[in-house]
Amino acid sequence: MAEDGAAALDSWKRVAGFGVDIPFVRHLDFVLTQFSAGQSEITYTALPAHLNSYGVTHGGALMTLLDVSMATAARSEVPEQGVVTIEMKTSFMQPAVGPLIARGTLVQRTATLAFTQSTIFDAQGRACASAMGTFKYMKRAPGAVTEANPAAPATPISTD
Repeated sequence: MAEDGAAALDSWKRVAGFGVDIPFVRHLDFVLTQFSAGQSEITYTALPAHLNSYGVTHGGALMTLLDVSMATAARSEVPEQGVVTIEMKTSFMQPAVGPLIARGTLVQRTATLAFTQSTIFDAQGRACASAMGTFKYMKRAPGAVTEANPAAPATPISTD
């Protein structure tokens, strides 16, 4: 984790109702700044290990940021439920350099599905990448990794 990794982790703990530890998100140092009313906002600055051969943020890191911002937007209206990604379509518009911000939106929700979108912006406010995604709402499995249960063993996920 980066030097400010503790601050990134604390951002997820401070958000009322989030209550889930995601080790990969913690590793990337995503900072959750909004989690309410179908909206999410996450800030991220790529570390050198997160860059591609051109020296810009790797597409896989950007896709993770888009995925997480859409998932948090979906969960913001029902934080007691988890979500799993069903599908995601991503477009890359320009290289992503420097501090980034992802803004996720819950577009439509059914009892079991969330339809979402997200855009990543650079420090100058230019759109770098965007995505649309579908997520399935899931009940939290007993023994899931949460703030109250950080050492829970992995449990299988079923989308049935």
